[in-house]
Amino acid sequence: MGKFVGTPRKATTHVNQNEGLIFEKSSPGKKAYRLAELDVPAVDAASLLGESLRTDLGVMPEVSEIEIIRHFTRLSTWNYAIDLGMYPLGSCTMKYNPRVNEAVAALEGIANAHPYQPESLAQGCLGIMKLLQDCLIEITGMDAITLQPAAGAHGEFTGILLVRAYHQSRGNARKKILIPDSAHGTNPASAAMSGYQVANLKSNAQGMVDLAELERMVDEDTAALMLTNPSTIGVFESEIHKIAEILHAKGALLYMDGANMNALVGKTRPGDFGVDVMHLNLHKTFSTPHGGGGPGSGPVACKKFLEPFLPKPVVVTRSDGSLGLETNRPHSVGRVRAFYGNFGMFVRALAYILANGPDGLRQTTEDAVLNANYIRAKLSGTFDLPFTTPTLHEVVFSDRLQAAKGVKTGDIAKRLIDYGFHPYTVSFPMIVHGAMMIEPTESESREELDLLIDALEQIAHEAAENPGLVQTAPHTTRVRRMDETAAARKPVLRWKPTA
Repeated sequence: MGKFVGTPRKATTHVNQNEGLIFEKSSPGKKAYRLAELDVPAVDAASLLGESLRTDLGVMPEVSEIEIIRHFTRLSTWNYAIDLGMYPLGSCTMKYNPRVNEAVAALEGIANAHPYQPESLAQGCLGIMKLLQDCLIEITGMDAITLQPAAGAHGEFTGILLVRAYHQSRGNARKKILIPDSAHGTNPASAAMSGYQVANLKSNAQGMVDLAELERMVDEDTAALMLTNPSTIGVFESEIHKIAEILHAKGALLYMDGANMNALVGKTRPGDFGVDVMHLNLHKTFSTPHGGGGPGSGPVACKKFLEPFLPKPVVVTRSDGSLGLETNRPHSVGRVRAFYGNFGMFVRALAYILANGPDGLRQTTEDAVLNANYIRAKLSGTFDLPFTTPTLHEVVFSDRLQAAKGVKTGDIAKRLIDYGFHPYTVSFPMIVHGAMMIEPTESESREELDLLIDALEQIAHEAAENPGLVQTAPHTTRVRRMDETAAARKPVLRWKPTA
């Protein structure tokens, strides 16, 4: 069946909770510090802080320095990271983060720049922002851009604010946003937060927008269509120009969720096929770090007629050739982020773009599409392929064949952990029952893809011959299968002393 008959690759050693690696290390009187003698007058904290002074500090852990170091170092070895192996998460584009990006972002003049320093002392930083804007405008085929939004969903929200401001300027904000059932889950939330009703647009048998249904639903109350392209099943909307024409004929706008731009960069530009406004994910397509709570970055690009509504301030070139921040924008939707966005992410993204250049960016796109289609070709038949439409950067299988033995997509994903891989995206998109969504990105070699393919083939064999083994996975991890319902409803979010 493959290379995994025997010990799975990269399988971690199971550590029983009674084998000494317990978390409770506190003992009374232990300290990890020694303070020098006080060399200034003592201050009466009670008189200084009054009722704000907390006298009961609760029970805090008392540990030595080496115990602290070992605790956090040990935890770091239990984590999975892109530096250890691939993240096949579909629709997330979890690619490798080049170290040169980190080196550039850590340069003293960049890392220590302060957002309040005068424009005259921030010309380098403003130059980075301006050049990044110019690059992203060229990549997307749009006319203007803001770097402020702090993440993809924040970019969606900002983009729909632009749509609303545009329609309001014409006397009618309109009432609803159309969202295909194959869209990212944050799309309807962003539309609702912007004050719009959400109307669901069903996909056709190919997993694409049904043009007849779109034409029926678009009317004078429609503000925009929020379209993920390529969609969450990895399919490019081949009739995107017709979609744009249908919308524009009714005065509605076409918003594109650009989270999947890793399939398009260097090959085609959204601005050239009718998109009016879109967001990008610097923490996906352009390799800035992704996950762990951020920071992300979700720039929003738009056509010329939407430029007056962009968040302020915007970077402009002054009459003397210097760069500055323009705040006098009467039609702006206002700030959507403190200061100017996550500047460190701008630096990393620009370093990635400049290091690759046009040919390199195109190559990353081609490699990402090739990798996904290699997995699709190798695993078709082993897993059900619900849509036969050609796909780009990701492929969506289903658990239909394995479900006959009671093995679901979540079981397969958990068993994949035993083989040393991070799970794929489970049960999404929701238009595919039991979805197994895989996006390898361009970062992975053929050898790594073959290991993933062999692991999934072996798991499919296990599901057929010994389904209980898969249903109770993972088996080699330090923590066994969780009670996901209890974790969601009764999460443990902080440390509590045992006594």
